[in-house]
Amino acid sequence: MTRATNGHHALPRSVADSSRPRVSVVMPTLNEARNLPAVFEQMPGDIHEIIVIDGFSRDDTVEVAARIDPRVRIVLQDRRGKGNALATGFDAVTGDVVVTLDADCSADPGEIERFVDALVGGADFAKGSRYLPEGGSDDLTWFRSFGNKFLSGSVNVLFGTSYTDLCYGYNAFWTHCLPYITLYCDGFEVETVMNIQVAQAGLTVQEVPSWERLRLHGESNLHPIRDGLRIERAIMRELFGKAGRGAAAKLAERRGHPRGAPIDAFEHERRACFRYSGAATATS
Repeated sequence: MTRATNGHHALPRSVADSSRPRVSVVMPTLNEARNLPAVFEQMPGDIHEIIVIDGFSRDDTVEVAARIDPRVRIVLQDRRGKGNALATGFDAVTGDVVVTLDADCSADPGEIERFVDALVGGADFAKGSRYLPEGGSDDLTWFRSFGNKFLSGSVNVLFGTSYTDLCYGYNAFWTHCLPYITLYCDGFEVETVMNIQVAQAGLTVQEVPSWERLRLHGESNLHPIRDGLRIERAIMRELFGKAGRGAAAKLAERRGHPRGAPIDAFEHERRACFRYSGAATATS
């Protein structure tokens, strides 16, 4: 776990009367109509909202998502790429916790509780890892794994982190993290940018074991060499420049939430409430 250097930050609204935080699932989609029924079949019943961001799908992804679950909110991208999809989805979040979930059935929605438990336990950002015990992958090739480990090691050396799986896209975090995440990139380097920025902000990051499954239908939009080079450029940009950081204040202002305020006693009480309520439920 990477410990914060500047402490936690308060959430935008009171949820002390709830036993669990409200979870907003942010799900980018591109021609995933055939995969969505299987994903939603496994979705936990206590999810607050599912924000489906569509990136100009040519199939009936939007129609399938709209009718498959009443919790779905459809948001359309204004550009292409996963980075733009996540940035668009983050702006639409109304819950307390954000979970990023792929729509191709490779990520197990049943693991969401594991991520939320890490947040309720004290982490600001819960990061999925396929390399921890109980984690793994049915899809990761040796070439992609080698590249991931190389990039993870580079970031750990350059930024003082201890990530085991830099490029995995299954993550969860409190909404108070959003002002510290500035997604100026549109591609698959988005996870790397997020992971570096939350670490640089001094937020508490905890890795969570996760198992990546094979895509159910269709073909991946990931291109290892091209996207690997994009990730390397993003690392250098974060190391030497502040590209896109000036937009952070504007993003927070546009969302209209008092995110980023210093933590107060209520925040500690709220987290304790979550932990106590969960323990009481387990023993009842």
